[in-house]
Amino acid sequence: MAKANDEKLMVARTKPQTLALTICGFFAALIAVGAFIRITIPVEPYAMHFTMQWFAVLAAGLLLGRKKAAMSVCVYLAIGLIGVPVFASGGGPAYLIRPTFGFLLGFALAAYLIGLLVERREKPSFFWMLVSAFTGLLAYYGVGIFYFYFISNYVIGMPVVWKVVLVNCCLLTIVPDAILCVLAAMACRRLTPGFQKLVNHY
Repeated sequence: MAKANDEKLMVARTKPQTLALTICGFFAALIAVGAFIRITIPVEPYAMHFTMQWFAVLAAGLLLGRKKAAMSVCVYLAIGLIGVPVFASGGGPAYLIRPTFGFLLGFALAAYLIGLLVERREKPSFFWMLVSAFTGLLAYYGVGIFYFYFISNYVIGMPVVWKVVLVNCCLLTIVPDAILCVLAAMACRRLTPGFQKLVNHY
């Protein structure tokens, strides 16, 4: 009897962990797919990409909470850094010294912050989701811009001035990314009740 109870307890503990891993893997896959839905902006010294990755990161933060959202992005980054070409321009450890990699790191911080803010409301409103999304947007661009400047000027020896960084890395893509914030908040506000039921059911 005791052994049977131990087995039931183990199963009860394993199911939530399995579900969490499955969900994180699913959102990591969505981010990867988003990298291939893109518009390339041919600017120097590196082409910039407007992709649907940001929408997937927003959805992760708004639906999963800080831990699972950040884990989803980290899984995606790990897959790309080991060499699987899931980034917009390929993959592999050399991506760490690519100036645009900062925007991928920004995904992780943004997902965490968005999830953290959403968790502070039992039933987050559309307005609160929108505030959370735009907070994540600022973090995402902040990390990306500073990383781009630092790597370009101090690591790979391709000096750029702040004006070029701000125009190429921010002004060209921030408006469509802001629109994605609004769309994600609208979609996730509707999806949240059903998503929570699904998670709680299993």
